[in-house]
Amino acid sequence: MDFNIIMPVRLIGGENCIRKNKEVFGTLGEKCLIVTSKTSAQKSGALKDIEAALEYNGIEYCIFDKITENPLASTVVEGGRIARETGADFVVGVGGGSPLDASKAVAICAENPGYGIRELYNRAVPSKALPLVLVGTTSGTGSEVTGVSVLTNDLDMTKKSISGADCYGTVAFLDPKYTYSMSYKVTISTALDAFAHAVEGWFSARRTDLAAGYGRMALPTIYSGLKILLETGTLPDKALREKLYYGSIYAGLELNICGACFPHTVGYVLTENFGIPHGRACTAFMPYLLEKAKIYEPERYREFLQLLGDEEKNIFTIVDALTDIKTLGAAPEQVSRWCARWSGVRNFENSPGGFTNREAEKLLNSLM
Repeated sequence: MDFNIIMPVRLIGGENCIRKNKEVFGTLGEKCLIVTSKTSAQKSGALKDIEAALEYNGIEYCIFDKITENPLASTVVEGGRIARETGADFVVGVGGGSPLDASKAVAICAENPGYGIRELYNRAVPSKALPLVLVGTTSGTGSEVTGVSVLTNDLDMTKKSISGADCYGTVAFLDPKYTYSMSYKVTISTALDAFAHAVEGWFSARRTDLAAGYGRMALPTIYSGLKILLETGTLPDKALREKLYYGSIYAGLELNICGACFPHTVGYVLTENFGIPHGRACTAFMPYLLEKAKIYEPERYREFLQLLGDEEKNIFTIVDALTDIKTLGAAPEQVSRWCARWSGVRNFENSPGGFTNREAEKLLNSLM
């Protein structure tokens, strides 16, 4: 079996894993910067546990809580500056995908004083970066285990990722209890995000045997959770929260190896222009991805149906009902301008049968 992967993150999982392993923080330095949003870290209880662990180790800390949904590159540059000014030896990112992704970029900017927005996107990879602890509070992005950070580029207000060995955490604490505070709406969106990762990874042109192994764990785990969420219309119990969280980690490990397909790239348009959460923006294009997969990857498609244990029509119905995107409204000329930005996109090449700007334009117009 041939493979070539980077997976430097130490993963520590289980209920109360921060409390049980609080001495880990003491190995990283004497001062840190906590990167988070205004509320999620507090509501989830994660911040309380982190602060207790830091205090146990006598570590001084400052909180940088300016991270918003779809974080701006300028904000992480500011965070890097504050990390330097406060003498942080390491960074702690806590929250959903946005704070985790932002903390990766903050850790890079902190060690590279000359970095502005352009330098961050055009840096030599890997750059220097501060050690980074990641603590997730949602069941979607799998950012805890990936070497990717998705930011909004202030210069043109488009979502654009950075990636590389410098974008991995040093340690990730994986505790499903921090996801209990998610609303039903956020639970749906993040679970769809994780399912998109699992599906796109499964049909990726760069899929390896190892990635397929993670996919075989992720796909049935997340899909069964989505079915329950749709059928009950209520918040998950503890068992389902745990299932969805670890499913998102399996999907993240899968995607980290083989990358996404076209829905992730095209979905950015829906988030940027219509405020549609990332997970739903990705699954909006999943039916078309599956139709292509059925043609170009028939063996994988057959196993996909077997893993989900459901008929094709039911899968399409469940994804569509949870995605819940109506006609959006944009002129064909606007759609053409959106598509003009894509050239040599790796996620397009990674898709079953390939994917073109022309297909993207046709697909977007069908939603408009």
